[in-house]
Amino acid sequence: MGTRRKAFKAAFPNTIPVMTGYVFLGITYGMLMATSGFPAWLPVVTALIIYTGSMEFLLVSILVSSFNPLSAFLTTIMVGARHLFYGISMLGKYRGMGWKKFYLIYTTSDETFAVNVSADIPPDVDRGWFYFWVSLLDQSYWVIGSAFGGICGSLITVDMKGLDFVMTAMFAVIFLQQWVKDGTGPKSFFTDHVCEFIGLGGSILCLILFGPEKFMIPSMVLILVLLLVLRKPLEKQIQKKEQAEEQGVVPND
Repeated sequence: MGTRRKAFKAAFPNTIPVMTGYVFLGITYGMLMATSGFPAWLPVVTALIIYTGSMEFLLVSILVSSFNPLSAFLTTIMVGARHLFYGISMLGKYRGMGWKKFYLIYTTSDETFAVNVSADIPPDVDRGWFYFWVSLLDQSYWVIGSAFGGICGSLITVDMKGLDFVMTAMFAVIFLQQWVKDGTGPKSFFTDHVCEFIGLGGSILCLILFGPEKFMIPSMVLILVLLLVLRKPLEKQIQKKEQAEEQGVVPND
């Protein structure tokens, strides 16, 4: 019991930034579901079972549109493809975790991955329980927010049109934050932002070629192929940057 408590105390502070985002996003999601005509309990069920924020927002439009299982399947694969990279990155960290490994894999969201992959875990804290508490707390924040939003949404009578734009706004902010974080100066401008250029350029190209209704899947495929092709150079650049940051210098191209 002491091991679990110690791991919880170490994990909780790392999840506070996630809590502030998940609770409010969960509220938005719950309100969107409820104002779209679904019962207040459905956001809670999907938060427990599906638990992938961006896909849950898309789920609302999928459920209210005409039945198209193939489109829903492809959309889910497309949106969740990034988790393949998360899983590969965490294979070593989650090895030997016993029964906790299955839950850790299931709950590896964007933010949970970011916390667990970079957390500085004290040597006297059990790593398996630390990862478990981070994963459980993060999902709890999302479930609580979704429940609260579902209840509030079921009581709202005003028009909530445009609420689904919150995900677009969130991804725009994440993109800008990543751009600012990666930038270190004009001498390394392109290499620092190569991933952003791939994502933005690939999306714009497919938007031009396939149109606004059909560009999503081709753009995700193109981005995936480009990242796989450039994986080794990108890994070298990341290692170079990390070494430079440890030495307190700015890397040049």
